[in-house]
Amino acid sequence: MAIKNIIFDFGGVLMDWNPRYFFKDYFNDDEKMEFFLKNVAVDDWNAEQDRGRTLKEGTEILIEKYPDWEKEVRAYYDNWTTMLRSDIPKNVEVLRKLADTDYELFGLTNWSHETFPYALANYDFFELFKGKIVVSGEEKLIKPDPKIWELLLDRYNIKAEESVFIDDNAKNIEAAKTLGFITVHVTEETDLQTELEKLGVVI
Repeated sequence: MAIKNIIFDFGGVLMDWNPRYFFKDYFNDDEKMEFFLKNVAVDDWNAEQDRGRTLKEGTEILIEKYPDWEKEVRAYYDNWTTMLRSDIPKNVEVLRKLADTDYELFGLTNWSHETFPYALANYDFFELFKGKIVVSGEEKLIKPDPKIWELLLDRYNIKAEESVFIDDNAKNIEAAKTLGFITVHVTEETDLQTELEKLGVVI
């Protein structure tokens, strides 16, 4: 079946986000920074904000659990824009090329509904999706829950087997595969255009 749709994850694919971009200078101590990010402000905690919990609630929950780290926890979302360093130029270039083809472009992202508008306002390439973006924080669903892909398919009346899903998270790639999507797992070494062309996408 011919490929008709290209679906992009954002963080790690089109956007370079990492809390270390802020906390490296904040702590000026890599060991302390890694302890904080791996034991206090862990990925699973941040993911709950991506699932729709407010930043305020998430912050207060973590401070209650780790009162000795209150200053650092409050700094997390107060400095979130510093963590969003830039776009990923080589992949954004592929997106721009795809926008000049007949493929339909979609976004499917795990992102807080409170912070995503900043990215939307500051990076013009998001306009290429023409509003066809599913944001986890708005839907109260998060990858790798199959329901968020099903929502995308239903909302835009598209088929998984006619769609390429691009993500940097291996768990999300596996979940998409089980639903019938064609997938591209992005790593730092990935040449996205080459991988898409291998699948038969004409860019």
